[in-house]
Amino acid sequence: MSGSTYTADKASPFTRAVVSSMRKLYPEALADKSFDNTGLLLEAPFDPIRRQMNSVLLTVDLTKAVADEAIERNDCVVVAYHPIIFKGLKALTLADTQQKSLLMLALEGISVYSPHTAIDAAPGGLGDWLADIVTGTLSEPEPATKTAEPETTETKFLETDSSDEKPADSGSDPFVEKKESPAEKTPQQRPSRMVLQRSYSRPTYPEPMELEQTDLEPSSARHKRTVIHSVTGVEGFESAGMGRLVTFQTPQPLTHLIERIARGVGNPKGFPVAIPQTRQVEDIQIRTVAICAGSGGSVLRDIDADLLFTGELSHHEALAATEKGRCVVTLFHSNTERGFLHSVLKEKLTATLKGEWKRVREEVRREGDLSPEWEDAVADEECLVEVSERDRDPFGIVILQSSKQVGKPLGGGSGGGGKD
Repeated sequence: MSGSTYTADKASPFTRAVVSSMRKLYPEALADKSFDNTGLLLEAPFDPIRRQMNSVLLTVDLTKAVADEAIERNDCVVVAYHPIIFKGLKALTLADTQQKSLLMLALEGISVYSPHTAIDAAPGGLGDWLADIVTGTLSEPEPATKTAEPETTETKFLETDSSDEKPADSGSDPFVEKKESPAEKTPQQRPSRMVLQRSYSRPTYPEPMELEQTDLEPSSARHKRTVIHSVTGVEGFESAGMGRLVTFQTPQPLTHLIERIARGVGNPKGFPVAIPQTRQVEDIQIRTVAICAGSGGSVLRDIDADLLFTGELSHHEALAATEKGRCVVTLFHSNTERGFLHSVLKEKLTATLKGEWKRVREEVRREGDLSPEWEDAVADEECLVEVSERDRDPFGIVILQSSKQVGKPLGGGSGGGGKD
């Protein structure tokens, strides 16, 4: 290995440690190979002279913004929950934005790994995390989500101010309103109020239930949890499977579960809820909850449950569910997934990676005849796992403060768009 420091035929040793750590935690055999594409999707050659930091960037989607973030941070590996490559590629060109991101990452020596449905199926994985939220057994709720803060005046439509002053943690999220001084404000053109109201479904604001704080966290309701579609044949993961079915011993108010879900995913300002047309949100009791992260149409199809909790359902899937007397809560696809990176994956991967990085470093040393650059690479004990600050769902909530509200916000209070 001493003859040359550049090894076009090998990934970095740290990449090897990251991949083996992910496979220990979430074996690729757990994934749904009928459609999924999990594993090491981009293996960048290692150049120890200009090697990356021993760091991993976690993201749900590998967008251009996230790729730029990884390059700026000098990360070694991006663990992207969603595969950036789903189908076979006939070319890799700069004309395609996703392919361009892959090419830029490879140029910088950054590899990409995708676990996707292996995380969904694993015990203690994404399905169980969502079940923890529904049952109130999540150890810590997510921090507040990046949604627009209510105003005391009419909300501007498509705000475009260029002020440098931004709220903390706003990042580049266009759904976080940017503040500006009165002198800097410029008139904004927007559709009429009537046009805006026709563009969105009429909001409902259920009456708040009289619940004690202890009723929500931790859960005082006894329940049973089962896997919907079992995955077998993976040693050590006998309880794995897609989807979770929660059965409460005593029926729970739907408003109670909505509040719990909101707290668990960071208190968003709103999310879609579908109920049968002859029912009222405040009157519905839920005994069984079927859960699936992301797009739940196939996993939850034909499941007999009072409530379907998922990232998204199609229009007709939601209609079919409500026509059968069921309720649906969706959060937008990736909002059922992103919190898991913060709450679970970051800590688990960090703990496993420390041991795997030590093992890989020892293996490389045993190969002998290392160049000084390789010696430096394997002498670096550091390993860091962070969650992307630029990853977000493409959809956000626009809150129309000028619209008249019906009833009260779920969290209590009178009017004001449910401001915390």
